[in-house]
Formats: sequence, C-alpha cells, structure tokens
Amino acid sequence: MRAARLIKMVLLLQSRPTMTASELARELEVSERTVTRDAQALSEAGVPVYAERGRAGGYRLVGGYRTRLTGLARGEAEALFLSGVPGALREMGLEDVASAARLKVSAALLPSLRDAPRTAAQRFHLDAPAWFREPAAPALLPLIADAVWDDRCVSARYRRGESEVARELEPYGLVLKAGVWYLCARVRGTASGAAAEKGSGATAEKAAAADRGAGAGAFRTYRIDRFVGAEALKDRFSRDGDFDLPGFWGAQAERFARSILRSEVVLRLSPAGVRALPHAVDPVAARDALGCAARPDGDGWVTLTLRVESEEVAHTQLRALGPEAEVVSPAALRERFTAEAARLTALYGVPGE
Repeated sequence: MRAARLIKMVLLLQSRPTMTASELARELEVSERTVTRDAQALSEAGVPVYAERGRAGGYRLVGGYRTRLTGLARGEAEALFLSGVPGALREMGLEDVASAARLKVSAALLPSLRDAPRTAAQRFHLDAPAWFREPAAPALLPLIADAVWDDRCVSARYRRGESEVARELEPYGLVLKAGVWYLCARVRGTASGAAAEKGSGATAEKAAAADRGAGAGAFRTYRIDRFVGAEALKDRFSRDGDFDLPGFWGAQAERFARSILRSEVVLRLSPAGVRALPHAVDPVAARDALGCAARPDGDGWVTLTLRVESEEVAHTQLRALGPEAEVVSPAALRERFTAEAARLTALYGVPGE
C-alpha cells in the first residue's frame, strides 16, 4: 500500500513543477504529516525530492529527474480501457481518435497485458441512456465538444419556453445524464439579441429578463438538445483552474431537484415505509424529510413532512408504499387515497367475508 503511494507521489511531482504538502495530501488521500514522512523516505531511497519553504514553496524533484516507474499493472491497464464511453465518444465525434489511442496503448503494453481490453470488455459495459428512450445525439454536440476541448468561445441560440435566447458562452464541460447531454458554461457577456423574434409579448419579455438576470461571468447549465444554433468564435477563453466540473454538476443537480419540489405532504410511515421512501420519491426530498422526522411512536411509525412536486405527482409516487404510508395532509390528497382504498376494497373484497 505504501509502496504504491510512494510511486504515485513521485509521478505527481514528475508531472508538476511544485506541489504543496496540502495538495499532495489531497491527491494521495493522507495527512500532511504522512506526506512529510513519505518525502523523507523517498529522499533516503535516492529519489531527489526536496522541500522549499515560503509562500511559493512546496515539494519538488531536482530538475531533469525522471523515473521509469511508468509501467502499467494489470488492474491499471484494465481500468484504462474502462475509462471510455463508446456511445458518448461517438456522439461527440471522437470515436476514431479514441480507437486510435486504444490501439497505441495496446501496442505499448507488455505481452502479458495485451488481453486487458478484452478482459475489461467481458466484465463491464456502460449503457448510459435511460430505459424506454431512443438515444439521439444533438446535431450541435460535435461542434460544442470541439469548443470545450479547444477552450474556444461559442455564440449560441437556445430555446427558453416559446422564445429563443442568444448568448456568448465559455464552454467549460459536457455532462451526459441519463442519455441527455448538458453543457456547463460561463456566460461571457450580455445577451447578443436577448429574446429572438420567435417569442412575442409577455413570454418573450419574461425570457429576456431571465436571461439578463444570469449576468456576465455566471456559470450556467444548458441542455444541448435545446440549442437551435451555435458557432465557434475565433477567440479563446482563459479557463478558471479552480472550476470543478463534477462538483458544479452535483450542486446544480441537487439545486434543480429542490427547486421543483414546491408542495408539502405530511406522512406517517411504518419502519418498512421508511426504508422504501428513498426508492419511491425524489432521493433528495426523502433524505431531507427523514433527516427532520419525528421520533417513532409506540408502533414504530414516524411522522414527517415530505416536499413533493405536486399533489398529482405525490399521489403517483406514494402509491408504491401501499399500506406502509398514511397521508395526514393535505386533506385533498388524503381523500384521494381514501377513495382509492374504497375502490380496491370493492374490487377485491374484505378478507374473511
């Protein structure tokens, strides 16, 4: 375990001019004290690693030092061939490039590892699109993917309701979620056209106002299948090195999930209902509700307040819990379940009668 960590530390220092103890600790998932001990161990083993004090200090290797510890182990080689998503690469126009890269890596592997691509493919396959949906790549995806790779600004028009909005964007990253492609981008400036002519009246004005509210410099998320036009501009943007695409996407996804939960339902749940709730409703809503739930009563049932999208959606979702959940309020939703229970009784009868 430590040997692998020491090798990784050397490779990290080989790929970057200087790294602080905190940066190394984060990459290696250890404490800064462990980093200090590992650096000393490497130095004693003959690896020319040294530390510089001061604001611009950190750990570094003596200039020109290179290690030959770059061979791949079997697990590493197999993981490498799992890193590509064939369908996604094809949709971005990168299938040929990725195929050529895999062939080059395969040719460079030791003979004992040449079967890594086959053994990985036999064991794992990623099917990204959701069920019951025909995957269709947006026509503008290859253009936007090229701009993302090249850090090139994009002028885009996209649908917002019944209107079209124009924006100049700095495209930071692409996300594939359940078969739908999203662009995470920073707004470069004010809308170059606000709401297009296809929108009219209050709808167009509302779209334009919302678009202006984003503000230059704001990071936003766009569904690429809603783009109606895009053009790569000549100028490039300076990428913010602190931008964290997975972190940004996770925060945006959770914020969106919460934004559509505009109603509340008070429930009583049995122990089985508590366990089943995250599988029946939005996981974010279930986590929030269970985190604030009252203490169980004498029968083990808990009372909680659940945020839902609407009464109609709540009715559909809570059906899955059956007799493990009781709607306390709102009254209208409780009445719907009461009427439904009466219909089920009429249909199946009362046991024992």
